[in-house]
Amino acid sequence: MNFESLGIEKASCDALKKRGIKEPTSVQQSVIPSILEGKDLIAQSATGTGKTLAFLLPLIQKADASISQLQGLILVPTRELALQIAEVAKPLAALYEIELMAIYGGKRTADQEKKLEKKPQLIVATPGRLMDHISQGNIDLTTTGTFILDEADQLLLAGFKPDIEAIILQIPGNRQTLFFSATLPPKIKKMAYRYTYQPEHYTAAVTASNQPAISQEIVPTNDRQKFPALQIVLNEDNPFLAIVFCRTKRRANELHAKMKKYKFNADVIHSDIAQNKRERILKQFRKGDLQFLIATDVAARGLDINFVTHIYNFDMPESADTYIHRIGRTGRAGATGYSCTFVTEEDTAILRAIENRTKRAIQRRSVKIGNK
Repeated sequence: MNFESLGIEKASCDALKKRGIKEPTSVQQSVIPSILEGKDLIAQSATGTGKTLAFLLPLIQKADASISQLQGLILVPTRELALQIAEVAKPLAALYEIELMAIYGGKRTADQEKKLEKKPQLIVATPGRLMDHISQGNIDLTTTGTFILDEADQLLLAGFKPDIEAIILQIPGNRQTLFFSATLPPKIKKMAYRYTYQPEHYTAAVTASNQPAISQEIVPTNDRQKFPALQIVLNEDNPFLAIVFCRTKRRANELHAKMKKYKFNADVIHSDIAQNKRERILKQFRKGDLQFLIATDVAARGLDINFVTHIYNFDMPESADTYIHRIGRTGRAGATGYSCTFVTEEDTAILRAIENRTKRAIQRRSVKIGNK
């Protein structure tokens, strides 16, 4: 099967081929025809399965360059994800002379106001900054024909539900609505059904529980020995590119200081890091100039970085769903990956929840710390 057989026009297909993308993934095969037909959709699909192109290709193809008004809105939880989607979309949108704009916090509102004067047909945005522009009269949602929530579960976890509902109320009722979410807990399903009309459903086959490409291990330890254990593991593995997750910004900063002291090639991102610095750090990481990226869950949501080979959970995540999101940063697009989680006695309950959620007992990894 190829993209043309799904209804994607030749110009887009040729552009994809130049990027080495010739065959659609499972999620693309399943949802592109439905989106082109204008149907609503509830899709459970982890990052790394090709969902971004699954909604971008039909969205761009359906947009009308001759109409200078907003036609499609993509809502995402983080600035990084907004930038990633815009980076993928803009070359494809240019083929059809479609104006696409990313709107997110950390940039001057005045600069974004000037770009909005061009009346983009497509916008990818974070909820907070989008609400700012709506309140200032810079954006009119009443012409939006397609509304997409990407990483819908993460949007709700981040507390954006009031903003999302306020945004939806301003979009026409006859819109097309697409929900994409890596997990579908009850609150996500409730919202999805509330704002869609006779939606089609798609569930990706790839999840943390059945994805053999990601090898998972845990290291039993305590908080005092956790960093020495991490040192040993990182030196043994010597990963190509790795993300190290911490639960809080303070923990991430402390770990960064320790890793710098011991000469690890690492930097840190979280919500207190200035946006321009975060973008610079992520660019260095993507280029391979950094080996280790220390991150909180908020900062790393939706990150799509090729060639991440290892995930280290220095702190246990707060939920099984968050664990799935974290380890989904590796083993992408058929590649192999590895995750290692450092577990203390206090983490026993969440470890049990993760093993129940993934339906597998996670293998223990022995680390000899010695007298450190």
